[in-house]
Amino acid sequence: MTNKLSRILLSLLLVLSLALLAACSGGGAPAANEGDQGESATGADEEQMVNLYTDRHYDTDQELYDLFTQETGIKVNVVKGKSDELIERLAREGEDTQADLLITADAGRLHRAKVQGLLQPVSSEVLFNNIPANLRDPENYWFGLTVRARVIVYAKDRVDPSEISTYEDLTDPKWKGKILVRSSSNIYNQSLLASLIAIHGEEKGREWARGVVENMARDPEGNDRAQATAVAAGVGDLAIMNTYYIGKMLNSANPEEVKAAEALGIIFPDQEGTGTHINVSGIGLTKYAKNKENAIKLMEFLSSVKAQQQFAEANFEYPANPAVEPSELLKSWGDFKRQDISLSLLGELNSKAVQIFNEVGWK
Repeated sequence: MTNKLSRILLSLLLVLSLALLAACSGGGAPAANEGDQGESATGADEEQMVNLYTDRHYDTDQELYDLFTQETGIKVNVVKGKSDELIERLAREGEDTQADLLITADAGRLHRAKVQGLLQPVSSEVLFNNIPANLRDPENYWFGLTVRARVIVYAKDRVDPSEISTYEDLTDPKWKGKILVRSSSNIYNQSLLASLIAIHGEEKGREWARGVVENMARDPEGNDRAQATAVAAGVGDLAIMNTYYIGKMLNSANPEEVKAAEALGIIFPDQEGTGTHINVSGIGLTKYAKNKENAIKLMEFLSSVKAQQQFAEANFEYPANPAVEPSELLKSWGDFKRQDISLSLLGELNSKAVQIFNEVGWK
């Protein structure tokens, strides 16, 4: 009887042990829930960020990103590269891209990114109020952040500025062998010609391009600074370049650049007519942005008075926000009349400009 009772008790203990073991295994469900709660909490506390592809390489830009992070807690991860390479990278990455924003120079490139399906429109009253309609895409796929004018510079000791006042004057035979300008593959020149086509028509644009080629002092080479340096060195008397390059040269740590820039005068063409050609460095929200809300916040911040003032003071660019005044240097050059066209036309007419350059032999 005692042995039988012992066996029964042992059996009961075994059953209880198995039940306890099952209960412990079943306890895995709460553990998983706890894990889910922990994961959810981690997601809530995840570092806020925005990923930016940019062709700009200025210290001022990084200072603005740092200021944005201080004010919002949103970290800005920056990938720098050449404009066309960044656009190609976005296209290659497709839905897998980590980029939320693209910043690039020239409305022509921004238009290219738009038509390739790499951007998406943004509806923001802040951006609409800060950036004038002609400095943004009509469908709000991109917004200008800074403005630069494409002007004529001349050798102060060899040219009387009263002799030239328009882009068309560059085609006058008296300037044969006197004009310096970079290549036709340069987007700034493509957009300048596109603007002339938009205003005067295709045939007038062709005549202008052909006339400039006939008056070139040499085959196109180098960037805008190289043209300024060549004028100062006497290679030619006139050059086409963007205003902010002149500002950079005048404030360069290189004394030779300063000396070259000081030897140049500036002409804002067509002040009695259609106005001087302008272009932008602009920003767009990528089609597959994963941090869309943060990205739009950064777009709005960069269009604000505070950010625009820093762009204007440090980089010698004209602010896109009309509430902000240009730097003292730019003010010293005087106010100027701008071409009154939508910059989206620069992109729409880009292929026509390239075709004309090829036709007239602008290398």
